[in-house]
Amino acid sequence: MILSHARTHCRSKEVRVFSSRWRRGTLTAIAATTSLATLAVGSAIADGTDAPERPTITVADGRTQAAFSYRDAVREHLMVQLDVDSDRDGKLDRAGVDVIRPRETDQGLRVPAIIESSPYNDTVGRGFESEKKAWDERGEPTTFPMHYDNYFVPRGYAVVQVDTTGTAKSDGCLTVGGDSDVAASKAAVDWLNGRARAYRADGSEARAHWSTGKAGMVGKSFDGMLANAVAGTGVEGLETIVPISAVSSWYDITRSRGAKHWEGFSHYLSTELDTDPDAKCQAVRDDLRAGEDDATGDYNAYWHERNHVAQPAPEVGRVKASVLVVHTLNDQNVRPNQFTHWWEGVKQQGVPRKLWLGQYGHTDGFDFPGRRDVWVDTLHRWFDHWLHGIQNGIMNEPRVDLQTGPTTWTTQSDWPARTSSVSLHPGADGSLGLRPARTGSQSFTDVKASEADLITDPTTAKPGRLAYVSQPLTGQARISGTPSVDIRLALDKPTSNLTALLVDYGTDERVDVLRNEPQNNLHDGVQLIDEESCHGESTTADDACYKKAVNVTAKHPVHVIARGSLDAQNHASASDPQPLTPGQGYQIRWQTLPNDYVLKPGHRIGLVLAGTPAEYLYFETATGARATVDLPASKITIPVVGAALTSADFATPTPGAAPWRGPSTAPRPPRPTFLR
Repeated sequence: MILSHARTHCRSKEVRVFSSRWRRGTLTAIAATTSLATLAVGSAIADGTDAPERPTITVADGRTQAAFSYRDAVREHLMVQLDVDSDRDGKLDRAGVDVIRPRETDQGLRVPAIIESSPYNDTVGRGFESEKKAWDERGEPTTFPMHYDNYFVPRGYAVVQVDTTGTAKSDGCLTVGGDSDVAASKAAVDWLNGRARAYRADGSEARAHWSTGKAGMVGKSFDGMLANAVAGTGVEGLETIVPISAVSSWYDITRSRGAKHWEGFSHYLSTELDTDPDAKCQAVRDDLRAGEDDATGDYNAYWHERNHVAQPAPEVGRVKASVLVVHTLNDQNVRPNQFTHWWEGVKQQGVPRKLWLGQYGHTDGFDFPGRRDVWVDTLHRWFDHWLHGIQNGIMNEPRVDLQTGPTTWTTQSDWPARTSSVSLHPGADGSLGLRPARTGSQSFTDVKASEADLITDPTTAKPGRLAYVSQPLTGQARISGTPSVDIRLALDKPTSNLTALLVDYGTDERVDVLRNEPQNNLHDGVQLIDEESCHGESTTADDACYKKAVNVTAKHPVHVIARGSLDAQNHASASDPQPLTPGQGYQIRWQTLPNDYVLKPGHRIGLVLAGTPAEYLYFETATGARATVDLPASKITIPVVGAALTSADFATPTPGAAPWRGPSTAPRPPRPTFLR
């Protein structure tokens, strides 16, 4: 088919034609740098007949080309055998797996697979448009959520969609990141490599005769966590993963060093995503609730099983697959420390890696406004390189794509950028400067207050916070990385929630991640519009077209750059709380969330110390403890790109000038919703 097409449409454009063979679990490519027309004629001359048509992969311009029919592709539903019994019914579970592959794979063509594993396939759906799986009356799949199947199957890939245990057509019970959830996704890789068995509805065994053995995983949020976790098993055949806004530690989703963002999280999510009768998994859910230990918020064995970056968990230390990370710096759902811990872990392992870093909330790279075509092409070249072995130069490009403003992007060699550590110290007069205070202490009370209340009117005393603000910047200052807080304080009770907010006091047009209007398809700084873009081929049951996303911005006089909270009794250990002795001083250190943020000339840097921000520690109860801060022994350290800040970087106060008051209003953040 492809050779015949080439005779009439291809003249001298350079292409490569791959005939794929199975050889010891790897893809062996026969490549020729020539025109298709020349290759076809040469074959005919050799035997005096027309060249036989053979299924082939076509490559041009460093990319696989759409050469196979999406409409005619093979679609099949299978059940892959697992080695876990997550619902405790005495039978090993099987995972529901839906496969779509080129029809030519039944004629000898072998292709790599893109795996998507998800618990959302038949409940809340996937993507901004909440797409769900659908099957025909025979139980075979007709609708595959997302665009990966529409785009990649015509280009010589199979797409394999896995239902996480306890969801959709899989057996078992969802354990929200537990080992049995990971087992379902890993089994798909094993099946593609002949190490696991799969069965059709009639009980016959289905072998992946068409597989090259090479697989990649892609997914957002929970789905991205599964990609991270399967890579962490070191399974053979998983060549690359693309975790998008992905979880790397479930403890850090629900807790910040003992301070709770959620209660009953795993129980709630497992119930929300399982359509089976409640009684089936009730015992498992009871164990999830107990394991979370909402009474204390401490780290324990339950959370360690769901931590894919901590050692000695068998996760990041075993990763062999290359990693293309996508995350956003204002994600308050899967917060950005989820990506930084994973990024640093794979960096230490020497794993080939690339990063896309946006300024939005919990958003897929596919929905970054104005970047959809760039993203699809990047993902295309990434999979082509790692799964088809095409040398298209993607690993020679800058490692990081970074969004620097609502409509501006740049590239750099790594993340974070090269920085200097700058310590800023609170002063008794409410200042924030480069030199420590000589004496003094100030106090606040742990109360539950909106973040908007905590950051407004910074020069006015409020009992629930302490606020410190620098002089205006004389030039631009860029923060890249993770600020750290180092505070000496004494409490009048055994513990308190502690929060530090790094604040930009200055008016600017920013991506508005605080607006949340589901009725208007608006959240996390993006909004869907009626205009669509199409990426791939469609059928009546499975459309390749999706609504475009546009930026949502707002001009505000204040913006929180980074947040960080903890329970004071967990300051030395997340798993071993040590109540503080009232009246005794303690040096307490913690990190805020990371960011990459530009402070503009004339803006001021603020530090707010408080107890329990209502939107981000929604499930916490303020202790009412009074915290007394020793100013000379307290500071926040920020990573500033380039040379360290000096006194010349801050304006000198003008004698007789009216005192600066700061903004009196700020948008109130919405309570974060569960990840999807």
